[in-house]
Amino acid sequence: MNLPDAAAVQQEQLEITLATATELCELGLGCMVDIRQGFEIELKGAIPGTTHIPLCEVKLLLGHALNEDEQDTLDAGTPSAIDVQAFIRMVNQIHHVRDCILLCVCNSGRRSLVAARMLRSLGYARAYSVQGGFQAWKAVKAQAEAQAQGDAQPDQNRK
Repeated sequence: MNLPDAAAVQQEQLEITLATATELCELGLGCMVDIRQGFEIELKGAIPGTTHIPLCEVKLLLGHALNEDEQDTLDAGTPSAIDVQAFIRMVNQIHHVRDCILLCVCNSGRRSLVAARMLRSLGYARAYSVQGGFQAWKAVKAQAEAQAQGDAQPDQNRK
């Protein structure tokens, strides 16, 4: 019987659900890394407690070429002066010192998948992409707020 080795299985498992990511953060086992550009966070909002490390900047810092869309995104924002050492220090602080699982989040879950793969290639074995990204978080938040508002309203049918 040919079973895949643990390293192959770990490499394949790059995504986790928002519910799992949230639970890991609440337990102090995971830390969300928001890889969106700064202007995206300003326009759409942020997930509380995340660390912001824009993916386009990270790719450049690590010597990866940007595709045209990524370069346009980077040009539209105002990149910070983060350098490779600062990036590695931030990731090490989250991943090793605090012993947290890296939970990459973007707007929809696509760029965070790239970020998780990139971090895995650098040796951060516990890097994952949060499925659905910020959009999924926003939908869950809106649903919870609607539920809370519905629970707070008195039942009109009672007399």
